[in-house]
Amino acid sequence: MSLPGVRGALLAGGLGARMGPLTAGTCKPLVPYAASCRLIDFSLANAVRSGLPEVVLLSLHRETELVRHLLTHWDRSPGTRLHFGPHERLLRGGRGPDRRGTLPERPAERGTADALLASAEHLFAPGADDLLVQHADHVYLFDYRPMAAAHRASGAHCTIGVQRVERRYVKLFGMVEVDRELRVRALVEKPREPTSDLVFTAFCLFRIDALRQVLGELAARGEDGWQHDISRDVLPEMIAQGRPVRAYPVGGYWADIGTVERYHAEQLKLLERPHPIPPEALPRSLPGAPPRFVPERASLLGVDLPAGARVERSVLHPGCRIEPGARVQRTVVLPGATVARGVTARDTVVLAGEHLTADRTGLTA
Repeated sequence: MSLPGVRGALLAGGLGARMGPLTAGTCKPLVPYAASCRLIDFSLANAVRSGLPEVVLLSLHRETELVRHLLTHWDRSPGTRLHFGPHERLLRGGRGPDRRGTLPERPAERGTADALLASAEHLFAPGADDLLVQHADHVYLFDYRPMAAAHRASGAHCTIGVQRVERRYVKLFGMVEVDRELRVRALVEKPREPTSDLVFTAFCLFRIDALRQVLGELAARGEDGWQHDISRDVLPEMIAQGRPVRAYPVGGYWADIGTVERYHAEQLKLLERPHPIPPEALPRSLPGAPPRFVPERASLLGVDLPAGARVERSVLHPGCRIEPGARVQRTVVLPGATVARGVTARDTVVLAGEHLTADRTGLTA
């Protein structure tokens, strides 16, 4: 069963500036996660699981390495075709990044709505009535088909995913207010004083004709007449115009990985029992054997441990090295990193390629 008439738009062009050293050497969608995959793999796995016929990549920064990853791991997924937006003809013409070295640079974009406009000819091409917008830095497993069915049955111009969180965390997200019939009455991005515990999960289904019209109206305001963002402009404008915008409750685990702290905390959350995402259900794209959960260490391990290494409640990615006598607690160790003999790493992230030779407690800044 597939999603006929739905096209995907995968937003993967953010700088990831709040991720600090994690994105110093790679683009945010390719940051390793859960000893198994890259961040972008979750949204692609959801697209394939749901039978989404086509996903258009909306990338911008360090596109060459991102495209190589997708060509290697996702380009032959049954039932789901990848479209590389403005690079499609170049890549499908046999002159991809492996032959040319790098993809050509493109103009900067001010926000997620600009990304939609930049790829409008691909996103709004014939063959689809609805556009599913995804982000490349969200961790969750989801089947979009029931959401699409509810969207079409309601006649909504847009249906947004929503989830309840603790009120103190609402200010990190887009706050949503709904009525009893789940009609969206307001969406406020990162409110200072939250009045609701419902947040936007940042994936949504737009009716393409309605989206094109609203984007056109916003663009007509000029460069400085709006913020060029889906959550700050497009959705509030639809609501203000009285267009039908519906909320779709999202059950289960969902996480937006926007900071080093969230990156660390949400991976440790995967170690809880029962697992929010079972290890065997994680997408796979990192080399080596699948990671294994070791109950006696309460850890997710992508490497074998030497005798004398003490590891507790941690995530060890493939290609890292823990020396005998090292101690690792509540820590994420990335590919190529080493925790030296006698060193304690606690409550931190050991970066890719880092050789940790002195004790460290607290998150990498």
